[in-house]
Amino acid sequence: MGSGSLALNVRVLVASGASLTVRLGAQEAGAEVSSLPGNALNTDWLVGASGGKLTLGGLDTGSPVLSLPPSLGSAVDIAGRRYRGGLTLRAVRGEVQAINVVDIEEYLRGVLPAEMPPLWPQAAVRAQAIIARTYAAARIDPSAAYDLCATTQCQVYEGTAREHPLADAAIQATRAQVVVSAGKLADTYFSSDSGGYTASSLEAWGRDVPYLRAQPDPASPGASKPWVITVPLSRVQDVAGRYNVNVGRLEGVTVSAASPSGRVASLTLSGSAGRKVLAGANAGGFVRSLGARSSRVTLSVTPGTDGLTLTGTGSGHGVGLSQWGARRLAETGLSELALLSFYYPGASVSLLGERPAGKAVPRAFVLDGTLPLAVAAGRGLNGRGLDELGAEKVCSVAGNDAVSGLSGASGLDSAIWPGQAALGGNFGGPPRLTVPPLDAAL
Repeated sequence: MGSGSLALNVRVLVASGASLTVRLGAQEAGAEVSSLPGNALNTDWLVGASGGKLTLGGLDTGSPVLSLPPSLGSAVDIAGRRYRGGLTLRAVRGEVQAINVVDIEEYLRGVLPAEMPPLWPQAAVRAQAIIARTYAAARIDPSAAYDLCATTQCQVYEGTAREHPLADAAIQATRAQVVVSAGKLADTYFSSDSGGYTASSLEAWGRDVPYLRAQPDPASPGASKPWVITVPLSRVQDVAGRYNVNVGRLEGVTVSAASPSGRVASLTLSGSAGRKVLAGANAGGFVRSLGARSSRVTLSVTPGTDGLTLTGTGSGHGVGLSQWGARRLAETGLSELALLSFYYPGASVSLLGERPAGKAVPRAFVLDGTLPLAVAAGRGLNGRGLDELGAEKVCSVAGNDAVSGLSGASGLDSAIWPGQAALGGNFGGPPRLTVPPLDAAL
């Protein structure tokens, strides 16, 4: 396998609004920003949008896109928050989108501490680093305006303010490692606590993924710490209305079917005008709309009261890795690869590698060798051990040509930053649709 030295950029939408303040600056001594004019560095630029074009300080730039590519040690302040790398600014429907263009390993430095406490056992933090890298790499899409957002709708990304030495160490120790299946990057979903039983992707989203299965997860502490909430029936009736359920005066709600993991598969709502069944995603969405932390719940209405009591375990959708479960397993001495093998059974580990020289591979990176997670964990391998496997290369993975120095398709013309040389790639396309939410650690 390769050395895992791939330089791969991701594009993250970090801010948007009618106007944004941007400041260019050097993050580290010796940063390569000498090509900028003197008045551009450490200067606040008020960026707006008018007539489909960007403005700087109220002056029309004549372009809907302005870009500053990342360079060694470079950084930019966007709306008061500092990010490593460079940026692209876009005028979209009368607003400004600020997109941080940053190396994927540098990006993880602002993600990992926001998604898992870096003081947790390092095996758990390293596992989180691997699935965060996988999640980001899988969403690189040169046809979209950006690859990721910076909120829980994607992965929480807070720039340099959240960086932590222990998180940095976990990222470095797992550099370029990703989870794969069938020659493609895996869907590495995770949640805070499975409640003692992970959910399958089939029951959660109606999509059967072999390594995202329902299975006992006794290490997740939520199993032994049930939570209880009581919701007034009047509010339950209001929520039912949002799901087009009309049963007259609501009298009760029961779980009529449960999924293999014990989560709500269907609900029966009864009232003065009859009964109505909610099934599938609507059933789970209904209980979460009531304030439930997860859909692994039981329901009861105490006679003579005006409230629905929900008793449940866990927090989040329960698919994939359980962060609190991973912590407990790491405390027993399991490695990060063993944790991933448990939560993504049947999946493999690989390294993001360089595209083969002289070969027409229309991607920004390849999977540089694969090995089943269970085998890698059984051999006690780490990042260095993976480098020595020499496994077969696989090239069927999405990549971002536009941000890796290759020509990317775009319907927009990218203008240069004042005083900056023109770029060799443009960014365009419609706004990116969001993906199923990820849950941050409690």
